[in-house]
Amino acid sequence: MSLVKQVFSLVRSSHLSPYSCKYSRRDYTQHQLLTIILFKEHRKEDYRTVISNLEEMDRIREYLGLTSIPHFTTIQKFFHRIKPICFDILFKCTLKIFYNSDDTISITAIDSSGFTSGYASHYYSVRTGKLRKHFLKTSIAVDTDQQLITGFMISKNRIHESRHGLVLLKKCHKSLRSDCYVMDRGYDSEKMHRLIRDTLKADSVIPTRSWSNTANIRGKYRKEMTDNFDVVRYRKRVLVETKFSVLKRRFGADLKSRSFQIQKKEIACKIILANLDRIILFVWIEGFYRAKKPCEDPPLYS
Repeated sequence: MSLVKQVFSLVRSSHLSPYSCKYSRRDYTQHQLLTIILFKEHRKEDYRTVISNLEEMDRIREYLGLTSIPHFTTIQKFFHRIKPICFDILFKCTLKIFYNSDDTISITAIDSSGFTSGYASHYYSVRTGKLRKHFLKTSIAVDTDQQLITGFMISKNRIHESRHGLVLLKKCHKSLRSDCYVMDRGYDSEKMHRLIRDTLKADSVIPTRSWSNTANIRGKYRKEMTDNFDVVRYRKRVLVETKFSVLKRRFGADLKSRSFQIQKKEIACKIILANLDRIILFVWIEGFYRAKKPCEDPPLYS
Protein backbone atom coordinates (compact mmCIF):
# COMPACT_ATOMS: atom_id res chain seq x y z
CA MET A 1 0.00 0.00 0.00
CA SER A 2 2.90 2.36 0.76
CA LEU A 3 4.28 1.80 -2.73
CA VAL A 4 0.93 2.64 -4.36
CA LYS A 5 0.73 5.85 -2.32
CA GLN A 6 4.25 6.89 -3.33
CA VAL A 7 3.66 6.04 -7.01
CA PHE A 8 0.30 7.82 -7.17
CA SER A 9 1.75 10.89 -5.47
CA LEU A 10 4.74 10.88 -7.83
CA VAL A 11 2.55 10.58 -10.93
CA ARG A 12 0.32 13.45 -9.85
CA SER A 13 3.36 15.66 -9.18
CA SER A 14 4.76 15.03 -12.68
CA HIS A 15 2.32 17.50 -14.32
CA LEU A 16 0.88 14.69 -16.46
CA SER A 17 -2.57 15.73 -17.65
CA PRO A 18 -5.40 13.62 -16.22
CA TYR A 19 -6.71 12.81 -19.70
CA SER A 20 -4.83 12.40 -22.97
CA CYS A 21 -7.53 14.12 -25.04
CA LYS A 22 -10.48 16.39 -24.36
CA TYR A 23 -12.67 13.98 -26.34
CA SER A 24 -11.69 10.91 -24.31
CA ARG A 25 -14.33 8.84 -22.52
CA ARG A 26 -12.84 9.74 -19.12
CA ASP A 27 -13.51 6.35 -17.58
CA TYR A 28 -10.02 6.35 -16.03
CA THR A 29 -7.39 9.02 -15.59
CA GLN A 30 -3.85 8.69 -16.88
CA HIS A 31 -2.67 8.91 -13.26
CA GLN A 32 -4.68 5.81 -12.35
CA LEU A 33 -3.53 3.80 -15.38
CA LEU A 34 0.14 4.72 -14.96
CA THR A 35 0.02 3.79 -11.28
CA ILE A 36 -1.41 0.38 -12.18
CA ILE A 37 1.38 -0.15 -14.73
CA LEU A 38 4.10 0.60 -12.18
CA PHE A 39 2.28 -1.58 -9.64
CA LYS A 40 2.29 -4.39 -12.22
CA GLU A 41 6.04 -4.05 -12.78
CA HIS A 42 6.67 -4.08 -9.05
CA ARG A 43 4.81 -7.36 -8.65
CA LYS A 44 6.37 -8.84 -11.84
CA GLU A 45 2.94 -9.76 -13.18
CA ASP A 46 1.31 -9.63 -16.60
CA TYR A 47 -1.70 -7.48 -17.54
CA ARG A 48 -4.31 -10.16 -16.91
CA THR A 49 -2.91 -11.15 -13.51
CA VAL A 50 -2.63 -7.63 -12.11
CA ILE A 51 -6.21 -6.80 -13.11
CA SER A 52 -7.42 -10.07 -11.59
CA ASN A 53 -5.62 -9.32 -8.32
CA LEU A 54 -6.79 -5.71 -8.33
CA GLU A 55 -10.39 -6.90 -8.06
CA GLU A 56 -9.61 -8.24 -4.57
CA MET A 57 -7.63 -5.21 -3.37
CA ASP A 58 -10.36 -2.92 -2.07
CA ARG A 59 -8.01 -0.49 -0.28
CA ILE A 60 -5.95 0.15 -3.41
CA ARG A 61 -9.04 0.66 -5.57
CA GLU A 62 -10.48 3.06 -3.02
CA TYR A 63 -7.23 5.03 -2.76
CA LEU A 64 -6.91 5.33 -6.55
CA GLY A 65 -10.57 6.30 -6.86
CA LEU A 66 -11.47 3.43 -9.19
CA THR A 67 -15.24 2.99 -9.44
CA SER A 68 -14.75 0.08 -11.86
CA ILE A 69 -11.92 -2.26 -12.81
CA PRO A 70 -10.33 -1.52 -16.22
CA HIS A 71 -9.97 -4.30 -18.76
CA PHE A 72 -6.43 -5.59 -19.16
CA THR A 73 -6.33 -4.36 -22.77
CA THR A 74 -6.98 -0.83 -21.47
CA ILE A 75 -3.74 -0.99 -19.49
CA GLN A 76 -1.87 -2.57 -22.39
CA LYS A 77 -2.98 0.01 -24.96
CA PHE A 78 -2.25 2.86 -22.58
CA PHE A 79 1.29 1.57 -22.03
CA HIS A 80 1.82 1.45 -25.80
CA ARG A 81 0.30 4.90 -26.26
CA ILE A 82 2.01 6.89 -23.51
CA LYS A 83 5.08 8.85 -24.62
CA PRO A 84 8.55 7.86 -23.32
CA ILE A 85 9.16 11.42 -22.11
CA CYS A 86 6.58 10.83 -19.37
CA PHE A 87 8.86 8.20 -17.82
CA ASP A 88 11.84 10.56 -18.08
CA ILE A 89 9.82 13.17 -16.17
CA LEU A 90 8.86 10.60 -13.52
CA PHE A 91 12.50 9.60 -13.15
CA LYS A 92 13.56 13.23 -12.64
CA CYS A 93 10.80 13.63 -10.05
CA THR A 94 12.33 10.79 -8.00
CA LEU A 95 15.65 12.67 -7.98
CA LYS A 96 14.00 15.92 -6.87
CA ILE A 97 12.79 14.19 -3.71
CA PHE A 98 16.40 13.64 -2.56
CA TYR A 99 18.38 16.40 -4.26
CA ASN A 100 18.21 20.13 -4.81
CA SER A 101 19.26 21.73 -8.08
CA ASP A 102 22.59 22.92 -6.62
CA ASP A 103 23.53 19.66 -4.85
CA THR A 104 26.71 17.82 -5.78
CA ILE A 105 27.25 14.07 -5.54
CA SER A 106 30.54 12.99 -4.03
CA ILE A 107 31.09 9.78 -6.05
CA THR A 108 29.12 8.45 -9.03
CA ALA A 109 29.69 4.91 -10.27
CA ILE A 110 28.83 3.91 -13.85
CA ASP A 111 28.46 0.42 -15.29
CA SER A 112 26.38 -1.48 -17.85
CA SER A 113 24.45 -4.73 -18.01
CA GLY A 114 21.74 -6.36 -20.11
CA PHE A 115 18.03 -7.13 -19.78
CA THR A 116 16.94 -10.29 -21.60
CA SER A 117 14.18 -10.09 -24.19
CA GLY A 118 13.49 -13.69 -25.19
CA TYR A 119 10.04 -14.84 -26.27
CA ALA A 120 10.53 -18.57 -26.99
CA SER A 121 10.17 -21.03 -24.13
CA HIS A 122 13.17 -22.93 -22.81
CA TYR A 123 11.62 -26.21 -24.01
CA TYR A 124 11.30 -24.90 -27.57
CA SER A 125 14.89 -23.63 -27.55
CA VAL A 126 16.19 -27.02 -26.39
CA ARG A 127 14.19 -28.94 -29.00
CA THR A 128 15.29 -26.70 -31.88
CA GLY A 129 18.86 -26.35 -30.62
CA LYS A 130 18.69 -22.56 -30.94
CA LEU A 131 18.99 -20.24 -27.98
CA ARG A 132 16.62 -17.43 -28.94
CA LYS A 133 17.82 -14.79 -26.52
CA HIS A 134 18.52 -11.13 -27.07
CA PHE A 135 19.33 -8.44 -24.52
CA LEU A 136 19.13 -4.67 -24.32
CA LYS A 137 22.32 -2.92 -23.29
CA THR A 138 21.57 -0.72 -20.26
CA SER A 139 23.99 1.65 -18.53
CA ILE A 140 23.22 3.34 -15.22
CA ALA A 141 24.89 5.95 -13.02
CA VAL A 142 24.55 5.41 -9.26
CA ASP A 143 25.14 7.75 -6.33
CA THR A 144 27.30 5.57 -4.09
CA ASP A 145 26.18 7.35 -0.91
CA GLN A 146 22.40 7.33 -1.40
CA GLN A 147 22.31 4.22 -3.65
CA LEU A 148 20.05 6.08 -6.09
CA ILE A 149 20.15 5.76 -9.87
CA THR A 150 20.89 9.25 -11.20
CA GLY A 151 20.88 8.45 -14.93
CA PHE A 152 20.43 5.63 -17.42
CA MET A 153 20.79 4.88 -21.12
CA ILE A 154 19.36 2.01 -23.17
CA SER A 155 20.37 0.71 -26.60
CA LYS A 156 19.03 -2.10 -28.75
CA ASN A 157 22.33 -3.38 -30.14
CA ARG A 158 25.54 -4.39 -28.45
CA ILE A 159 27.85 -1.41 -28.35
CA HIS A 160 31.02 -0.65 -26.45
CA GLU A 161 30.74 0.65 -22.89
CA SER A 162 32.70 3.80 -23.69
CA ARG A 163 30.09 4.94 -26.23
CA HIS A 164 27.38 4.62 -23.61
CA GLY A 165 29.58 6.25 -21.00
CA LEU A 166 30.28 9.40 -23.00
CA VAL A 167 26.59 10.07 -23.59
CA LEU A 168 25.55 9.11 -20.05
CA LEU A 169 28.14 11.42 -18.48
CA LYS A 170 26.80 14.44 -20.35
CA LYS A 171 23.23 13.46 -19.53
CA CYS A 172 23.91 13.08 -15.80
CA HIS A 173 25.91 16.30 -15.61
CA LYS A 174 22.92 18.33 -16.82
CA SER A 175 20.74 17.17 -13.91
CA LEU A 176 23.23 16.51 -11.07
CA ARG A 177 26.92 17.25 -10.87
CA SER A 178 29.41 14.88 -9.31
CA ASP A 179 32.87 15.40 -7.84
CA CYS A 180 34.18 12.03 -9.00
CA TYR A 181 33.24 9.32 -11.52
CA VAL A 182 34.43 5.73 -11.05
CA MET A 183 34.24 3.07 -13.79
CA ASP A 184 35.85 -0.24 -14.63
CA ARG A 185 38.60 -0.70 -17.22
CA GLY A 186 36.07 -1.24 -19.99
CA TYR A 187 35.66 2.56 -20.06
CA ASP A 188 39.40 3.21 -20.19
CA SER A 189 40.19 5.82 -22.83
CA GLU A 190 41.91 9.19 -22.91
CA LYS A 191 38.77 10.71 -24.45
CA MET A 192 36.76 9.62 -21.42
CA HIS A 193 39.27 11.16 -19.02
CA ARG A 194 39.37 14.43 -20.94
CA LEU A 195 35.58 14.71 -20.90
CA ILE A 196 35.43 14.20 -17.13
CA ARG A 197 38.50 16.25 -16.18
CA ASP A 198 38.44 19.14 -18.68
CA THR A 199 34.76 19.52 -19.58
CA LEU A 200 32.87 18.33 -16.47
CA LYS A 201 35.57 19.55 -14.04
CA ALA A 202 35.47 16.37 -11.96
CA ASP A 203 37.86 13.56 -10.99
CA SER A 204 37.98 10.30 -12.92
CA VAL A 205 39.05 6.96 -11.47
CA ILE A 206 39.30 4.39 -14.27
CA PRO A 207 41.94 1.62 -14.19
CA THR A 208 43.97 1.11 -17.35
CA ARG A 209 43.68 -2.12 -19.29
CA SER A 210 46.18 -4.80 -18.33
CA TRP A 211 49.22 -4.51 -20.53
CA SER A 212 52.43 -6.42 -20.14
CA ASN A 213 54.41 -3.20 -20.52
CA THR A 214 53.00 -0.04 -18.90
CA ALA A 215 55.40 2.09 -20.95
CA ASN A 216 53.10 1.61 -23.94
CA ILE A 217 50.24 3.46 -22.21
CA ARG A 218 49.59 6.75 -23.98
CA GLY A 219 47.76 9.83 -22.79
CA LYS A 220 48.30 12.25 -19.93
CA TYR A 221 45.45 11.05 -17.71
CA ARG A 222 45.90 7.34 -18.47
CA LYS A 223 49.53 7.58 -17.37
CA GLU A 224 48.34 9.32 -14.21
CA MET A 225 46.11 6.33 -13.48
CA THR A 226 49.11 3.99 -13.58
CA ASP A 227 51.21 6.20 -11.28
CA ASN A 228 48.64 7.54 -8.78
CA PHE A 229 45.57 5.33 -8.75
CA ASP A 230 42.96 6.14 -6.07
CA VAL A 231 42.12 2.70 -4.69
CA VAL A 232 39.91 4.04 -1.88
CA ARG A 233 37.44 5.78 -4.16
CA TYR A 234 37.58 3.01 -6.76
CA ARG A 235 36.27 0.51 -4.20
CA LYS A 236 32.94 2.35 -4.36
CA ARG A 237 32.46 1.10 -7.92
CA VAL A 238 31.17 -2.25 -6.70
CA LEU A 239 27.99 -0.52 -5.51
CA VAL A 240 26.77 -0.03 -9.08
CA GLU A 241 26.98 -3.81 -9.59
CA THR A 242 25.04 -4.24 -6.38
CA LYS A 243 22.38 -1.91 -7.77
CA PHE A 244 22.10 -3.97 -10.94
CA SER A 245 21.71 -7.11 -8.84
CA VAL A 246 18.95 -5.52 -6.75
CA LEU A 247 17.26 -4.16 -9.88
CA LYS A 248 17.07 -7.58 -11.54
CA ARG A 249 16.17 -9.59 -8.44
CA ARG A 250 13.45 -7.22 -7.26
CA PHE A 251 11.82 -6.34 -10.58
CA GLY A 252 12.98 -9.07 -12.96
CA ALA A 253 15.70 -9.34 -15.59
CA ASP A 254 13.39 -10.52 -18.39
CA LEU A 255 11.35 -8.19 -20.57
CA LYS A 256 7.85 -9.19 -21.62
CA SER A 257 7.44 -6.66 -24.45
CA ARG A 258 8.54 -7.30 -28.03
CA SER A 259 8.85 -3.81 -29.47
CA PHE A 260 12.06 -1.95 -28.66
CA GLN A 261 10.23 1.27 -27.74
CA ILE A 262 7.98 -0.61 -25.31
CA GLN A 263 10.97 -2.47 -23.87
CA LYS A 264 12.64 0.89 -23.13
CA LYS A 265 9.53 1.95 -21.21
CA GLU A 266 9.59 -1.33 -19.29
CA ILE A 267 13.21 -0.82 -18.20
CA ALA A 268 12.43 2.80 -17.28
CA CYS A 269 9.61 1.54 -15.01
CA LYS A 270 12.04 -0.79 -13.23
CA ILE A 271 14.52 2.05 -12.65
CA ILE A 272 11.80 4.39 -11.35
CA LEU A 273 10.60 1.68 -8.96
CA ALA A 274 14.16 1.06 -7.76
CA ASN A 275 14.47 4.74 -6.76
CA LEU A 276 11.03 4.68 -5.13
CA ASP A 277 12.10 1.68 -3.08
CA ARG A 278 15.00 3.70 -1.69
CA ILE A 279 12.64 6.56 -0.87
CA ILE A 280 10.23 4.26 0.97
CA LEU A 281 13.14 2.68 2.87
CA PHE A 282 14.50 6.10 3.80
CA VAL A 283 11.09 7.24 5.11
CA TRP A 284 10.66 4.00 7.08
CA ILE A 285 14.11 4.27 8.70
CA GLU A 286 13.57 7.94 9.56
CA GLY A 287 10.19 7.12 11.16
CA PHE A 288 11.73 4.21 13.06
CA TYR A 289 14.47 6.33 14.65
CA ARG A 290 11.99 9.06 15.49
CA ALA A 291 9.88 6.50 17.32
CA LYS A 292 12.96 5.21 19.18
CA LYS A 293 14.02 8.71 20.25
CA PRO A 294 13.73 8.94 24.04
CA CYS A 295 11.21 11.36 25.42
CA GLU A 296 12.18 14.18 27.72
CA ASP A 297 12.10 13.45 31.42
CA PRO A 298 8.84 14.52 33.06
CA PRO A 299 9.05 17.39 35.51
CA LEU A 300 9.60 16.49 39.14
CA TYR A 301 7.06 17.67 41.65
CA SER A 302 7.89 18.24 45.28
